[in-house]
Amino acid sequence: MSLFNDKYNAFLAEFGQGRKMVLSTSENNKVSSRMMSVIQVNGKFYFQTDVTMKKYHQLKFNKKVALCIDNIQIEGICEEIGRPLDNDFFSDIFQKCFKGSFDAYSSLENERLFAVKPLFIERWIYDGSIPYIESFNITNEQYSCKKYVSL
Repeated sequence: MSLFNDKYNAFLAEFGQGRKMVLSTSENNKVSSRMMSVIQVNGKFYFQTDVTMKKYHQLKFNKKVALCIDNIQIEGICEEIGRPLDNDFFSDIFQKCFKGSFDAYSSLENERLFAVKPLFIERWIYDGSIPYIESFNITNEQYSCKKYVSL
């Protein structure tokens, strides 16, 4: 296995199955962000939203998105893949991680499921008090971890 695969699989395992993240979307040079309940399955990130929401319309216009939590930034391409309850893998994990949201929203007629295929992930990690920037270029399967040095 390559260094990229080793580090990326370790990152995904550490990330876990579900987190509340900030999703940023844009349309016509206007960016908006909001908190979302997100699950991760096999390296893709999934969330649901209502077709009447601003983010839904932005996602239909521009598939490029960013997800952020703590010291992790994820850039990727987002695609609608159906209704939440039509995807057992999503429903099972989402219900386990976010039962309240699952119960309140997943069965609604207007809810749609989206998958984010990450293209680039960056996070800050620390060795004691020394900061490093860890980067995953998923498309090219390149990994780097560089000590942060300000100019």
